[in-house]
Amino acid sequence: MKEFGFELRVCAWAERRWPPDRDDDPVALVARQLGTRRRRWDTVVVETTREALDRRAPFGEERLDSDLLHVARNAPGSWTYYRDALPDPGYPWRYVREAVHRAADRGFVETRKRGNRIELRRRYRYPDWVDRLVAIENKPDLDAAAARALSAQLEFDVALGLADEAWLATEATGADVEPALLEEIPVEVGILAVSEGSDGWGAEPVWNPRSLAVEAPGTRILDRPDGGEADASAARFEYADPEWKRDKRLEIAERAYERGWRAYAGTMRPDCRHFRVQEPAGPFPRCAAKEREQTAAECSADCAAFEPEPPTWRRKGWPLDGGPGKATKRLLRRMRERRR
Repeated sequence: MKEFGFELRVCAWAERRWPPDRDDDPVALVARQLGTRRRRWDTVVVETTREALDRRAPFGEERLDSDLLHVARNAPGSWTYYRDALPDPGYPWRYVREAVHRAADRGFVETRKRGNRIELRRRYRYPDWVDRLVAIENKPDLDAAAARALSAQLEFDVALGLADEAWLATEATGADVEPALLEEIPVEVGILAVSEGSDGWGAEPVWNPRSLAVEAPGTRILDRPDGGEADASAARFEYADPEWKRDKRLEIAERAYERGWRAYAGTMRPDCRHFRVQEPAGPFPRCAAKEREQTAAECSADCAAFEPEPPTWRRKGWPLDGGPGKATKRLLRRMRERRR
């Protein structure tokens, strides 16, 4: 199985079954391809509760970016000049003023003008809605070369400590000892063996992770020696302070809240007459022309099999209402909203 399809199945399993081998039962928001400028995770799980999601709901379905979070987290309960109410952001105040107006448009703060001063007050208190952040790296075929490449990435995750846990998901082999356990993977990283059973795809933890120190300063690895007898160069790194980590975790959680993992239709061509979705657990994309699942890179206007939907499909009424491509996007959006 290609990594894209494997990644979607890991996301579907995590949405239904997370967390593995734990007694508590948090709500899991699952998203794909999120992270920082230096490191992008295949799968992100945000652990929260229904009550916390209810408190987050008044801020809208779209994410709050870093500027909006600065306003939402610090907006006062009574009318205050915005420069007195909000901490110094470390960048020009005109961008803060723009964020205040955007927050008012979103409806979670109110603004008024007193003379030449813009005052604001909050309508809702921004909640502490994220309990834990979990990163999963997906690699269905973990051969020795892939394990060496992954080891450096996972070492970066462990050293930085941005996520509470780091996992590696790989396809189960059925061996007495899964080969992933024999690779040079950091011991702090958990390992999931993923396989297809009678009730669909599932994952079994074969190595439990250690909790990472998210509240402590992290180490951001910038460069490391390639190794070998002639390489005596030193590794380069820098420290990440806890405040940066706290803000970045919240930004990632906000993006996960907005996108979910079914946003793949935004980078594919569901308006192609060959585009299909299958399996209720996903649903997962499939190409009727190729008679197999396709990846996001394959499913584009450059595909030789791409054919736009006939205009007559888009003029039909319910249940198509705009064509099968539009119906697919609505289905995926409804499933994402139901999880929120």
